[in-house]
Amino acid sequence: MINVDERSQRQLLAGEVLTQTQPYSAWGGAVTAFIYLPKGRSHVWQQLTNYPRWVQFFPDMIRSEIVAASSAQSQGYKRLYQVAQKAFLMFTAKVEVYLRVAETTLNNTDQIQFRFERGDFSEFSADLRLQDYQTGTLLTYSVKATPSIPVPAMFIQEAMKMDLPANLRRMRQVICDRP
Repeated sequence: MINVDERSQRQLLAGEVLTQTQPYSAWGGAVTAFIYLPKGRSHVWQQLTNYPRWVQFFPDMIRSEIVAASSAQSQGYKRLYQVAQKAFLMFTAKVEVYLRVAETTLNNTDQIQFRFERGDFSEFSADLRLQDYQTGTLLTYSVKATPSIPVPAMFIQEAMKMDLPANLRRMRQVICDRP
C-alpha cells in the first residue's frame, strides 16, 4: 500500500488525478498516475481485464483485443493487440503495439503488467495496480515509453503527463457509470 499524505488523500477523494514523472531516458518518458475509484476492487478488476472495452476508457484507442495464442495462455499470460490514433496539428499519428499481459493478485493487490513485444515503440511497459482504499479502490498506473522516432524525453513526459490524467478520468466515468 502506498503512503498518501492528508493533502493527497483529499485530492484523490475529490476526484483529482495525481501524477509523478520519473527520469527515464533521453528519448522516452515515465509517468505514474494515481486515481481513486468509488467502486470495489473486484468490480474495477472485472472492468479492466475486459481488454476490448479499453477503447471506451482511452479516447485515442481505436482497437484493443486479446490475440489468441495457446502457448502464451498456458504460461498464465495473454497477448494483447492495441491500436491508437492521435491528431497533432495537421497530421494524425497511428501506433500499433503487441503486449504480453500478466494478471496477478497478491496481498490484497491486483496487478496487470503490460510488456512490449513488438510494434511502433522502441520500448513500452505499463503496470496497473489496484488496492482497497477508503470505501473504493486506488488505481496506480505507471507507464514507461520510448517512441521509435527520436523525440526529446521532456516532450514525451509532458505529453504523457497531460494525456494520462484525462484518460484515467474517462476510465473512471466508464467504470463508475457516470457521465
